[in-house]
Amino acid sequence: QFRRVPQNVPDPVPVRKRSTPMNPASTVRRVHTQSAVTQRPYRDRVIHLLALKSYKKPELLTRLQKDGVNQKDKDCLGMILQQVAILNTKDNSYSLKDCLFKDIQKDWPGYNEIDKQSLELILSRKLKPSEDATSTNHLGSSVTSNKDSPS
Repeated sequence: QFRRVPQNVPDPVPVRKRSTPMNPASTVRRVHTQSAVTQRPYRDRVIHLLALKSYKKPELLTRLQKDGVNQKDKDCLGMILQQVAILNTKDNSYSLKDCLFKDIQKDWPGYNEIDKQSLELILSRKLKPSEDATSTNHLGSSVTSNKDSPS
């Protein structure tokens, strides 16, 4: 006669349940990015965030805290904003001063691919006018010199 195995015996190896599958490479990359950003000067972090879009002060602080920020840096945010940003009094938002766009690093560790693409468009708009202005000045000066020269 055959012996039947009882159906309700638990499996000796418990099954692990994970809520969502994780890619270890992305986890490592995210941790690396956060630490790379937090090691940068606080002022640079503010500048690189404002390069992408305007922020209200509480939003900016929340965004900075996402990457990690200490109390000393938190306390000097207002002073940094006075140095690097223009306050829009209509909605109390801060935007980066135009003169600082030339200092933006396109490969900033806190930028993802979408941020980098947005930055390309923003920089092409922000940096072009100054180049056009200088070429217009050269054109204007050559026209002026032509008027002064005898015909």
